[in-house]
Amino acid sequence: MGDAVAATSAADAGGGRRRAQVRHPGTDGRLRSARTELVRLLTPQLAARGFDLEDVTVSRAGSRSVVRVVVDRDGGVDLDAVAEASRVASAVLDAAETDSPAAGGSPVAGPYVLEVSSPGVDRPLVAPRHWRRAQGRLVSVRIRDGRQLLGRVRTAGPQAAELVLAGERAAAGEVIRISFADVVRAAVQVEFRATDEDLVTGDEDPATDEDLATGEDQDAEAQR
Repeated sequence: MGDAVAATSAADAGGGRRRAQVRHPGTDGRLRSARTELVRLLTPQLAARGFDLEDVTVSRAGSRSVVRVVVDRDGGVDLDAVAEASRVASAVLDAAETDSPAAGGSPVAGPYVLEVSSPGVDRPLVAPRHWRRAQGRLVSVRIRDGRQLLGRVRTAGPQAAELVLAGERAAAGEVIRISFADVVRAAVQVEFRATDEDLVTGDEDPATDEDLATGEDQDAEAQR
């Protein structure tokens, strides 16, 4: 599944608070503070709808702020889910805007653009839930002892995962247990063709090259 993305623009309320485009030394500190506050505000509201908040970034684009929110959940995130998460995030920002100054007000001053998306296909695996959601997927893992492993996630628990090793150096079907504490970096690998393991893990009716080509033709036709 490709990245799902939705973007919304906030109303230009409080136009008098627009900031000049000149970057001041304290800008980075304010953006970091805004990010920290947004994480605090968004996490429980998104969790109530079944979403995990994976990342938040705040940047400036001219007189506007750009708030980018990345969400994920079990079963994946499609465009409908992104739209739902976008409504939640927008409601949180609107509510913060109406808070009294004594309560801190909105972490994002002035007009802003909100972008909500799902993690990329080649997302890094940095939490147990990431490994759980990557079951059946091919991943690349760098271990603290210097080894670089390539394998398909067989099982994943709170502390460790099992990989069915792949690649020329691996014995066919060899399974290795990896403790998350020993992982330096791990990421899902992009695959263009389905494998037998995909069928075993339930990814039925895999797309073929012909299917992909047909889909591209339909996209091109729709744009004409």
